[in-house]
Amino acid sequence: MGRRKNRPRNRDRNENAGNEPGWGAGYQEIIKENKLYEEYYQEQKIVPEGEWDQFMATMREPLPATIRITGYKSHAEEILRCLKTKYFQELQDLEVDGQKIEAPQRLSWYPSELAWHINISRKMLRKSPVLEKFHQFLVSETESGNISRQEAVSMIPPLLLDIKAHHKILDMCAAPGSKTAQLIEMLHSDMNVAFPEGFVIANDVDNKRCYLLVHQSKRLHSPCIMVVNHDASNIPRLQMVETDGQRNILFYDRILCDVPCSGDATLRKNIDVWKKWTTSNSLHLHGLQQRIAIRGVEQLAVGGRMVYSTCSLNPIENEAVIATILEKSEGTLELIDVSSELPGLKRMPGLTSWKVMTRESHWYAEWSEVPENKQTQIRPTMFPIKDPEKLKLMNLERCIRILPHHQNTGGFFIAVLEKKAPIPWNKREPKLSHKTAAANTPVEGDEKLAVMEEVKKTDDGEESSASKDGICCPPPSKKMKLFGFKEDPFVFLSEDDPIFLPIQEFYQLDPSFPKSNVLTRTHEGKKRHLYMVSKELRNVLLHNSERMKVINTGIKVLSRNNDGEEFGCAFRLAQEGIYTINPYINGRIIKVSIEDIMVLLTQENPFIGKLTSEPQKQAKKLNMGSIVLKYEPEPSCIYRNTEGPNCPIVLCGWRGKNSIRAFVARNERFHYLRMLGVEVFRDKSKGEGSDSTAANTEKNKEPMEEGELNLKREAECLKGDSDILQEPEEKYDKILGTTEESEKHQEQVQHAKMEINDTLRIPESIESCSKIENFSAEAACPDAN
Repeated sequence: MGRRKNRPRNRDRNENAGNEPGWGAGYQEIIKENKLYEEYYQEQKIVPEGEWDQFMATMREPLPATIRITGYKSHAEEILRCLKTKYFQELQDLEVDGQKIEAPQRLSWYPSELAWHINISRKMLRKSPVLEKFHQFLVSETESGNISRQEAVSMIPPLLLDIKAHHKILDMCAAPGSKTAQLIEMLHSDMNVAFPEGFVIANDVDNKRCYLLVHQSKRLHSPCIMVVNHDASNIPRLQMVETDGQRNILFYDRILCDVPCSGDATLRKNIDVWKKWTTSNSLHLHGLQQRIAIRGVEQLAVGGRMVYSTCSLNPIENEAVIATILEKSEGTLELIDVSSELPGLKRMPGLTSWKVMTRESHWYAEWSEVPENKQTQIRPTMFPIKDPEKLKLMNLERCIRILPHHQNTGGFFIAVLEKKAPIPWNKREPKLSHKTAAANTPVEGDEKLAVMEEVKKTDDGEESSASKDGICCPPPSKKMKLFGFKEDPFVFLSEDDPIFLPIQEFYQLDPSFPKSNVLTRTHEGKKRHLYMVSKELRNVLLHNSERMKVINTGIKVLSRNNDGEEFGCAFRLAQEGIYTINPYINGRIIKVSIEDIMVLLTQENPFIGKLTSEPQKQAKKLNMGSIVLKYEPEPSCIYRNTEGPNCPIVLCGWRGKNSIRAFVARNERFHYLRMLGVEVFRDKSKGEGSDSTAANTEKNKEPMEEGELNLKREAECLKGDSDILQEPEEKYDKILGTTEESEKHQEQVQHAKMEINDTLRIPESIESCSKIENFSAEAACPDAN
């Protein structure tokens, strides 16, 4: 590598840094002032009289971090219990350097206490061991997908969609994916249903951001999510084939339309906006926002609900877009009243009048005032409706505007639209599907033919009837262009594929197992992994492969084990898809207790004799190979008062010749240990000593058995995920011994559990994932909403 140039300049910058305190010193501090911004919003009157100074003062303060507990309902409740009984209690009355730490506050309007404000700076985190331990908990649980850092106001749109398990959902501008995760969680509200009838199609125009979206959605292990890469303003119409073989257009029951915006409500976390904000930002985006929203309502089913949202306060990006859509829809759309939903959320009504300012700071109250040379910069749809009757029917006051100073959040805008009838330029649409037979009436004869003919014309690039009639509509579809990395194909297996027979016999799969929903990512050669999707997503994928660019779909349920055939099956179970395939598995199951899980998660390859008596008996009846380790909470009220988790736990494992191993990734392992009451964190005070401790105990590890040699490659891959400290393992060894003779060690295991609470630590050598966001107000990501 060549030598870096301009070193003196960097040196000067570092010298200046010593004169200014705080992180990031040495860079010119951004002054949180923008006179044009203040003039603009004072003129628009978005802030109630007498509150302007408070509004601007709040805008200049850092945004508190907000966390949301993710995952399916029962597991989310366990995380909440752990937070409240352990970490939040430790933060009560905590003082650091004489300053009282503000305890986390729950968001009163978020259901089930699953969202919390945390107003703790990074500087404080470094000064207190208690706060450092809390921070490590948040980072670790974020890596395993159980906690998400998400801005409070960003959580509102998915809640207002009122999602049910059978809904077909489109997220039009989904990256980075925090709202998409909420949508997936709502589909899986019943953890016992592996395949909800509904699904989520998450789209983003940016190919690179699509992979961030995949990362976020994969943490939830759902077979009902598909990530696609399209321009949202021209997202293609998709088709589905009914059971009778008829092709129908896919209309969505719910659509989230969180459009690109100027972001001028995010000043608290995006301080760059202070110096970059101008009115031209909103003027340039207005047309795009309008096109995306119109494309959304076109694909919405009659009776369906679409939420339009922005992180902007500007009426040009908000009410003006909604008013345009309502006017052009000719009464087929309604802005619905959601004031009774999310009680406790402080909100302002939408505006019914506003003005437009050019980048030269000229104000215009209506289109007739705009000079001809400004009519390319300003469009008629940016102005409010002047007809009082039309304006009254629109009910623009039903829009929601969140102001930062009302509840210490960022700013936001939300509008909830419901489709009452087919929009004028999209006649004869099928109605919203419901459980009742009456609502399932299909579109017959000429009507269905007309819809299909319209799609065919649009796909062929012909001008739609909407544009011919001068009605507001998106431009004609263009031939799909593919950008970015070329994805491997999605290949569904046939039900009589020979790959299924050994799998079905080995795991005793139920006859109802949906073989047709299993796919792989290669046409030729050995299939390395098998994935599963829901029946509805399979339908979409099979009949629209030429219409859309799919980035990712499906959840991995089985992975090839090269030498596994000698044990009866070439595929082992994958932990990420275990909750999807588990309902169909009738064999290779070992029911374990809390004590057994403790042993399995804290030791590398524990002997079967270290388990309690009942799991030992079950294990001895099984041949070597992949197994399911299942914990079911006891229903008795007495047990509910103990420290054990009140939700089922299902783990993948391997039954060796004399031992059992859990195939669980490191962070997920730590997650389950915390659910069992074990305190897991990295002890920084040990420094390099922690590395040497782990190294010195390598010789104490149990040797790999003959039957497990075939798993060497998998073991190497999982090494970083399953290397647990040997210190607690040595305690187990002393108590339990290393033979299978003991039958009366349950009380001793419980005693070991109590000891582990005080001794289990994460070695310093295990580094936190660099991609995980820091949980502090200063480190807010510009697009973390």
